[in-house]
Amino acid sequence: MGGVPSMPSDRTRTLQVIGAGYSRTGTVSMALALEKLLDGPVMHGGTHLFGREDAYPKLWCEIFRQRNNKPVLMKLLREATAGFVGLTDAPGTMFLPELLELYPEAKVVLVTRDPHRWLRSMELIMRNIGMKPWVLEALLFPCPTWRWTPTVLGQMGEKESERLGIKLGPEYLPKYNEYVRAHVQPEKLLTMELKEGWDPLAKFLDAPVPKEPFPRANDAQAFEAYARRIVVTAGLVWTGILLAIGLAVWGTWQLSR
Repeated sequence: MGGVPSMPSDRTRTLQVIGAGYSRTGTVSMALALEKLLDGPVMHGGTHLFGREDAYPKLWCEIFRQRNNKPVLMKLLREATAGFVGLTDAPGTMFLPELLELYPEAKVVLVTRDPHRWLRSMELIMRNIGMKPWVLEALLFPCPTWRWTPTVLGQMGEKESERLGIKLGPEYLPKYNEYVRAHVQPEKLLTMELKEGWDPLAKFLDAPVPKEPFPRANDAQAFEAYARRIVVTAGLVWTGILLAIGLAVWGTWQLSR
């Protein structure tokens, strides 16, 4: 997770860079780097889905629902991305062709890594969200923003099945990277690894190389901590609800005696 979501203050600004690297390829680090180079807000998928107002994840649920209705889909995607100068991670990257149509001048950065190391990292994330969907839905029902998590996770799974058509495995990341390359003009695409640092990214974007170190956000640890926070907070909310119901029942019983 990338911490506090960066919010657009000028919704006339348009998407300049799409960080198309798959989840667990350093998407938080890339979002922070793009914010620095582009001097503007960057949407990192997880940070904004879990950290913004209730209406924002609800909007993405509607985007997925309308994914086969292109006129409506394009309108909703523009609404969801208005004011951002960059974007990384799902759910945004799941609509790469549509975003490139909306923002034809946008450049694309594909961050990749060793497929086997990537797979181990993805499996860790999957374990953290391995709760039964109906349990997760019931747990998060009273929590604004988070209540959309079960829906959007299910929709993302459906979209990936449609897009790539294979199960999670070591061949998954290479196939996804091929998908990206097939949809982006070569002159608009930079493929890199995070260990390369600022130089290739700054050159690609015609920006000066920052003097500070390249961002290194450990989003795996952050995700684990955030997942625990969601479960604990939701549990406390339910405790409050059940306590309030219990007090109301007790008060009613006392009055009826």
